[in-house]
Amino acid sequence: MIVFDKLWETMRRKHMTTYRLRESCGIDSKTIRRLKANDNIETKTIDKLCAAQECDVADIMEYKA
Repeated sequence: MIVFDKLWETMRRKHMTTYRLRESCGIDSKTIRRLKANDNIETKTIDKLCAAQECDVADIMEYKA
């Protein structure tokens, strides 16, 4: 299972709110809800999240067996 717990940690560390994340990435609140629920998201969304926070994929998600 892919989880996005690291995303929230990275956001806290960079003082980024979900509002600022939505504005900088061009994603909607539905996508934020999907991230919080660890639901599937598109790879282009992952790319946008990394670009907006200037981080690596490993900084926002991880695989848990």
